[in-house]
Amino acid sequence: MATELFPGEKVPTYDVAKKILDVDYYAVFADVTGADREIWSRAREIGQRLAPRMRAAWDRAEYPLDVVPELGAAHLFADAVDHPDVPAMTPLAAGLVNMEISRHDGSLGTIVAVQGGLALRTLALFGSREQQARWMGPLQRGEVLGSFALTEPDHGSDSTSLETIARRDGDGWLLRGAKKWIGNGASGGISFVWARVQCAGDPDDGSVRCFLVEQSTPGYVGTVIEGKGALRAIHQAHVLLDDVRLSADGVLPGSHSFKDASTVLFATRSGVAWSALGHATACFEAALSYATQREQFGRPLARFQMIQERLSQMLAQLTSMQLFLRRLADLEAAGAMRPTQASLAKYHCTRTARDIARTARDMLGGNGILLDNGVMQHLADIEAIHTYEGTESVQALLLGRDLTGVGAFV
Repeated sequence: MATELFPGEKVPTYDVAKKILDVDYYAVFADVTGADREIWSRAREIGQRLAPRMRAAWDRAEYPLDVVPELGAAHLFADAVDHPDVPAMTPLAAGLVNMEISRHDGSLGTIVAVQGGLALRTLALFGSREQQARWMGPLQRGEVLGSFALTEPDHGSDSTSLETIARRDGDGWLLRGAKKWIGNGASGGISFVWARVQCAGDPDDGSVRCFLVEQSTPGYVGTVIEGKGALRAIHQAHVLLDDVRLSADGVLPGSHSFKDASTVLFATRSGVAWSALGHATACFEAALSYATQREQFGRPLARFQMIQERLSQMLAQLTSMQLFLRRLADLEAAGAMRPTQASLAKYHCTRTARDIARTARDMLGGNGILLDNGVMQHLADIEAIHTYEGTESVQALLLGRDLTGVGAFV
């Protein structure tokens, strides 16, 4: 039965969030073929399929845990982690996965970043053979959720000053402290907890090490943080470590300093930049689609000079992000990417994605705040990725130190 239209309602809805226009003005990704193209297509298929469900979960602030094994079954957690037990994935393919998944849903993108980029990478880099043999498969398949517990309530940007303590307890360890904003930290899985060793005579006394903690361990209390306005379909946790006892093999033997945590963050920083590109792409495509459908003053928005100028500006910004990240992937594949180059990509891309999302929201007018049109959700989620994996200010200070040779962190 056809829907009756009343005067003043010529178009009941606008189809802007479902269209994929593949805007690539400089053909930056036109030469992507083979395995990279295949995994990109796989990410698109699962992103499209899960997006409606994730949008509803975002609205209700629910974390649908069963989507994690679906992402694992599609082998989307590999994130270019270099390990014989992890399926081979190029840096470009990893970037395209982050971009495509975030293009459909930011919470899904964060699931990929936490499970693969942070948890799986930490285990692959620093875990023992026994730890890897037990947990590598379940993490990759999404059967066990993993978290990266570094940030503390009192230490975000200055996470080098973390205060969670690891003391010797006979042949084992005793952990005490608090962590905050820990993705998957209350999921019932495992947490990679970074703590400062406090043990006179220990060669690592005063240094930061990483510990593998099963969340069912007595003393581990993870509480979901409520009231978020971004990334609402994945839970972050406030974690208390109340004298958590671990056996001697609870520590990751390859971890001995905060630089090890930084190694993981440097690798995932470029992934956040790719996620920003995904969000920005979705917002630009929504704005372009809307401009061709929406009529005001008797003609489509696309016929107004102001709208065309805004679209051109957004296209230039989007293209700059694409060029940034394609070059960054090439550098990483060649083993030539420097940490500050990832910082520059994160700095530029999250800032630029914010601008594109704000312009798109404005162009859609009142329709821009509807979740069904996507833009408002992307705008909110960009605010989260703009902060995590190092704030804009931290990236600027890292770049400033690299440029001038002078540190300005304090």
